[in-house]
Amino acid sequence: MLAIDQIKELHLARPFKPFRLHLADGRKYDVRHPEFLAFSRSGKTLHFVTESDSIDHIDVLMIVSVEEKPVGRGGSKRRKAG
Repeated sequence: MLAIDQIKELHLARPFKPFRLHLADGRKYDVRHPEFLAFSRSGKTLHFVTESDSIDHIDVLMIVSVEEKPVGRGGSKRRKAG
C-alpha cells in the first residue's frame, strides 16, 4: 500500500508536476493538474475528474504505485530571435 502522504506531497508540489496513479485492478489515472484530484476528509478516498467531466472515486487502498510523468511535448516552443 502506498502512503497517502506521498500522494498529497505530489499533489501539493509547486511547481506542480504531473503524475500517474496505478491501481491494483490495472486502471491508471493521469493527474495532469492539481485541480483534477481531491481528497476526502477521511483520506480514504480520492476523487478524480475524468476527461469527460465525470468523477471517479478511488479507494486509496487500491493504489499500488505512483509514477511521476514527464512534461508532455507538443506545445509551442519558444525560439530565439536570430
